[in-house]
Amino acid sequence: MNLGTLIVGPREHVVAIAELDDTAAAELGPLLRDTARVVETLCRPEQTYVCMWSHGRDARKHLHIAVQPVTAEVRARYGGLRSERLQARMLADGDEPDATDVEQFCERARELFRAITDSSAEDRS
Repeated sequence: MNLGTLIVGPREHVVAIAELDDTAAAELGPLLRDTARVVETLCRPEQTYVCMWSHGRDARKHLHIAVQPVTAEVRARYGGLRSERLQARMLADGDEPDATDVEQFCERARELFRAITDSSAEDRS
């Protein structure tokens, strides 16, 4: 996937949204919202995809939710593809972002998550 894609997943072994307990389900919405805010702030995409995956080779494996920024540059690089066709091509091509770029992105993302968490804690006070 492209630079800026973040993966959200439960700590417990869960293979489907339907298996989330009430606490995990209540936490998922705000976490996905905050993750999308981080991705949108850092990447300024035209679209942010939020997609659930759980496939293993022959059965469900573990719940993963990809939060992926899709910019005009990304779409152009893949011939204008969108949605699952874009993601399938990206995965099939095996293109990976530069490790240094990933590390820099992750540090900036951590800072934004901290700011969001701190802001949310203040709002609850």
